[in-house]
Formats: sequence, structure tokens, C-alpha cells
Amino acid sequence: MKLNCDLAESFGSWKIEGEEQVMPLIDQANIACGFHAGDPVTMSKTLALAKQHQVSVGAHPGYPDLNGFGRRSMAMSELELKTCVQYQIAAVAGMASIQGLTLSYVKPHGALYNDMMRDDKVRATIMQAVADYPLALPLMLQATEQHQQHQAEADQYDLPLLFEAFADRGYTNQGLLVPRNQAGAMLNGEQMLERVKSLCEQGVIYSVDGAALTYPVDSLCVHGDNAESVAHIQEIQSLMRCYEN
Repeated sequence: MKLNCDLAESFGSWKIEGEEQVMPLIDQANIACGFHAGDPVTMSKTLALAKQHQVSVGAHPGYPDLNGFGRRSMAMSELELKTCVQYQIAAVAGMASIQGLTLSYVKPHGALYNDMMRDDKVRATIMQAVADYPLALPLMLQATEQHQQHQAEADQYDLPLLFEAFADRGYTNQGLLVPRNQAGAMLNGEQMLERVKSLCEQGVIYSVDGAALTYPVDSLCVHGDNAESVAHIQEIQSLMRCYEN
């Protein structure tokens, strides 16, 4: 199980600190593409850090929603959404190639990710967008009880999937993320470590109500956009390495 983090989300004069501390601790960096956050300078600097620390890089496309940080759903036609995703993948892939890096996967951001998980049409459009891109790129999506269905859908496009769990987010009994505006949405440091332990020892995620959820997990996401998060990532990385050994 790898550790991934959403990065390159500074924009203009608005800066998110901590990337220099986070990058050495993770396996996969999800690079913002400029639509929900990020800009060309930020993208270039984050890619350089990933190269320095030999971290795999993935495109992290979102809705074109800078004001809402990509956390608001948008009504887009299939063609609009497909080309919007491909445009963002191309931006990261191109900037990565300048530094001798190759893009490794695609992980949608925020509302686009959530819409992908609950809306068959949105998910199909994103799968088609990634599958049609010239690079052979896996799509990262949330591991849920529908993982076999999602794999079957992806197989129609010859699209590899990476199944993801979240270290710092609460789960419903149905295996979906608790909405950020509801109690239990975000886990504290102790709860995060318990999440990692249960995944590493039992392969289980526990919901906010204690239901045991068992799904295939290829990568664990943790958010690192503040100093407290950096400390948590250090603890999580150390714990995961203990189980590897």
C-alpha cells in the first residue's frame, strides 16, 4: 500500500506551506492542474521536488472552480468534461516531461472525485477521458463495495484502476466519505493512526459507526496542507514502514 498526497495547490500569492517536508514521506504526489488550484510556477516547483525525492506524480484534475477550490459540482456536457480532464492531464504531463518525469496516474479532485464515485455518467466520461489520453494512465478512485463493478466498467476501456482509501476522512456505513459539513468528516491524529493500523493489520476500514469495511486498497491518501498535517504524515509513514518490515 502506497501513500499519496494532494500537492501543488498554491496559487499566485496564496501559498500552502509544507511541501518540502511532505514530499520525502510519500510515494505518490497528486499534482493540481491549475483549474481548482495551482499555477505553472507552483506545478514546476512541486514536480522538481517529486523528482528530487523519486516520488511518482499523478495529474489531479478538478472542475474549473478556483473560487470554490474545486469543491462545488458543475453541470458540464460529456464533451466539456472529457476535454476539461484531458486538458489538465496534458498540462501536468507536459510540465513533467520538461523535468524528465513521466506521469503515472490520474486522480480527480474534490467535487469531481465525489461526482465520479456517485454518478455513473460522470464516472464513464472520466474513464473515457483517461483511456483516450495517449499515455497509458491508471485512474485512481475510492475503494468501495462497488469496486468489482468499477473494475468491470474500467475493463471496457482497457483502463487500469488504482483503489484508494483515506487516512484522514470519516466513512459512512456504505463506504462513502462523510461530507465535510457533517460531524465525523475529518479524523484527528490518533484516529488516523488507528485507521492505518486497521488497514495494515486487518485490511479493514471502520466507519464512523464502527462498521467493518473490507476493500482492496492500493494507495492511502492523507492531506498535507498545514503544519499539523505534516506531523501526522510523518507518523503515518513511520507506522506503514513498520508493517512493511
